[in-house]
Amino acid sequence: MSSKIRSNDLVIVLTGKDKGKTGLVKKIYRNNNMVIVSGINIVKKHQKSVPEKKQTGGIILQEAPIHISNLSIFNKKLNKADKVEFFWTSGKKIRRYKSNHELF
Repeated sequence: MSSKIRSNDLVIVLTGKDKGKTGLVKKIYRNNNMVIVSGINIVKKHQKSVPEKKQTGGIILQEAPIHISNLSIFNKKLNKADKVEFFWTSGKKIRRYKSNHELF
């Protein structure tokens, strides 16, 4: 089954503290429908130093997963969130924007 959101898609956040921000999808966790988006949902993590690995300790900033239902594909031409539709052409399933039927 094809997914509406894939890696390297430009998405916009619909709800939460980062509402309205856009970013590229880095990684998708299919088993729990979570996505890591670059620059979105930044959290502070307290990291312990490990001298054997030459890893310094302290507070680091990292991207946390966000649920896929809080994201939507971002249409650059319309400059807003859009829906995805699938269609078949020459035996291949292709994604396109639902509002203006352009491929992405």
